[in-house]
Amino acid sequence: MDHVDKIVSQWNSERPDLNVEPMELIGRFGRIARYLSDEMARTFVKHGLNSASFDMLATLRRAGTPYALSPSALMASTMVTSGTMTNRIDQLEKAGWVTRRQNPKDKRAFIIALTDEGFALIDRVVGEHVETQERLVSGLDKEEFRTLNDLLRRYLENFQD
Repeated sequence: MDHVDKIVSQWNSERPDLNVEPMELIGRFGRIARYLSDEMARTFVKHGLNSASFDMLATLRRAGTPYALSPSALMASTMVTSGTMTNRIDQLEKAGWVTRRQNPKDKRAFIIALTDEGFALIDRVVGEHVETQERLVSGLDKEEFRTLNDLLRRYLENFQD
């Protein structure tokens, strides 16, 4: 019996009129998500990053050469507001990991590009990040992994546009 089972048992005892079965799944999702986020954050912190700065650098890195995107493309990829994006860009620029460049296709706009230091950092961190993720899923065998992944993909479709 885990922590979620105890909570559900208490609700079943106190409010048998309620169907608290969904609480089991949602409670476990929440607990797992917090645990996974905390574990991945440990990797980021070792390199002076947080999940937001890692996400920005990783988005630029996986975009491919020239490792640069417009602020609007970054916003779409990271799903944050323009104010939040500006703040993140400012912080990463201050750290020397990105630079603002004039957009060669539109002289009124600019693009955000990885610096050499930012490129080296994200390449190093993403390698450790993948190792952390491998460790976090290592309790599942290949078949369990595929089954869970397929179920989660199907479940997630309920919430996507």
